[in-house]
Amino acid sequence: MSKETRELFVFAHIADRSAFRFVPAGRLHLTESIGAGLRNRELASSFAYGTQYLKRPYSIEVDPVSLSIKEPQEISGEMLFPVNGLQEFGGIRDAAPDAWGRRVIEARRHVPANSLAEADYLLDAGGDRVGALDVRTSTQSPDSASASDMHSLGYVLQAATAVEHGARIPANLQSYLGAGPSAGGARPKASVRDEEGALWLAKFPSKGDTFDVARTEFCTLELARRCGIQVPEVRYMDVGGRPVMLIRRFDRYWAQVDTPPDESTELFDTRPAPGLSEGRLAYASGLTLVACNEFESQSKSYRDLALAIHKYVHEPAIRQNSEELFARMVFNIFVSNDDDHLRNHAFVRDPRSKGWALSPLYDVVPRPSVAHDRLLHLNVGDRGKLATLDNVMTQFGAFTADRRSALHIIRNIWSEVRQWKTSFEEHGAPGALIETLDSAFRSLQDIASPGLEAEIRHCP
Repeated sequence: MSKETRELFVFAHIADRSAFRFVPAGRLHLTESIGAGLRNRELASSFAYGTQYLKRPYSIEVDPVSLSIKEPQEISGEMLFPVNGLQEFGGIRDAAPDAWGRRVIEARRHVPANSLAEADYLLDAGGDRVGALDVRTSTQSPDSASASDMHSLGYVLQAATAVEHGARIPANLQSYLGAGPSAGGARPKASVRDEEGALWLAKFPSKGDTFDVARTEFCTLELARRCGIQVPEVRYMDVGGRPVMLIRRFDRYWAQVDTPPDESTELFDTRPAPGLSEGRLAYASGLTLVACNEFESQSKSYRDLALAIHKYVHEPAIRQNSEELFARMVFNIFVSNDDDHLRNHAFVRDPRSKGWALSPLYDVVPRPSVAHDRLLHLNVGDRGKLATLDNVMTQFGAFTADRRSALHIIRNIWSEVRQWKTSFEEHGAPGALIETLDSAFRSLQDIASPGLEAEIRHCP
């Protein structure tokens, strides 16, 4: 089996003089097996930062784990490799298309599934990929085209439907469907811009859906917001009789290049306005910060994510982020969201602090079930993936200062989630959908021992 090495150029979107723009960050070398099936494919990576890039005042790290720039003089001109024997740099892996994005690229190229080299998937991911990186064939390569606008959403949905059913994308629709961002999994989706120019992720129904997933995710995220969990703006729309959920892209913001927003402003809440330009936030998945591959991620835990927070997050935000992660774990248990894998947790780099922080919540859909014992994807506590509050409390010290703080967070989540039907009704969920989802939502007595239940109920 032969191998091929390709040289690619990684760009970073940063403040450069009077504008936000992509600038060359360094050279990426990918060595891949040629003609191998997906299971037998070998991949090796190396990267070297450009010396001029490291001198830029607003340079960002391509990968916070393997490609840190805290000591730029030590890495200038050096060839660097992924940690832990990984085939890819996590930060670059995050900039690659997800499962859906790969399907779109394959449909456009008219090739079988997973038949392209990783370099090709990286290059074709498009300008709206998640985060602040881009991958190109040369330093002179132009920026990629941006997303379609909201008025074209019907055409975008038609194109996505064609891809999902394995049909050719009609010629008149090909310009409407981007490759899709790298976060979000295998469900049909596309990035679109609203009437003001802000970027959103539109999530479409899938042919295998047995209920309205778009409405469910919209209502669940709004319920999480009521719990005090950080959630970006979300919308629900009917597009040609089909449900669509839109979530504001939290890796984009609007600001003056030389005057960032006030520290009290969430960057993802900023809006386009005269004199403001669109900036991009560096993005790192939980998979990247835990520094493992997809197979190894099956054995990882929320505690591993908490350790990553303590290691990589901007120090003033560590306590808040740790408690926020604990709240999300508890919320996932109450709503039976078992799609909580490491790619569905993420971090963004705030340019104001030049530090990392936990991203807003995304990709949360309750799973109806009749089983009494339920599991999350990530380990919860000493009893592994078992989705109970007693299991949560075996490792509360990794997230909170004391037991009382942990109980207070649990009580806050419970006090809101127990009213989920009212919340869902307020956000347009019909009675039939609520009935379908009823078995997904757990009561306190379902997931807590009598002693712990009493503690939670009486926690001030």
